[in-house]
Amino acid sequence: MTHIGAGDEEDLLRLSREVERTAGTFADGMRELDERKVTGADSSGRVVATVTGSARLLRVRIDPRAMRDLDHVALSQAVLDAVGAARQAAAEGLDEVLDRLNGGRPRPDPDDDSFAPYLDAFLREG
Repeated sequence: MTHIGAGDEEDLLRLSREVERTAGTFADGMRELDERKVTGADSSGRVVATVTGSARLLRVRIDPRAMRDLDHVALSQAVLDAVGAARQAAAEGLDEVLDRLNGGRPRPDPDDDSFAPYLDAFLREG
């Protein structure tokens, strides 16, 4: 049986407080993102999508000229492009939140981060 010394208990308490602070900062950031509205448009600007900062689709606005000028395939691609652009803008907001969490330290390469798929899956569940 391992005995925990006084210094070890203090380290555990300090670590616990740090984890709680970080979790609170992350939760605040996610609330901030969810309240933010971000838009993106297709290359012509005739289709505009609005998403929350956490990438939840709120609305798609299609200019009547796009309905007239584009066939169904081109129109569907324009919608996908607009939603993709809006979600990319939302991802930049998430990057800001993550930068605040790590105190400006460089982030690891996502290809080398074994935790990244789990975080990505967690963020997509919401």
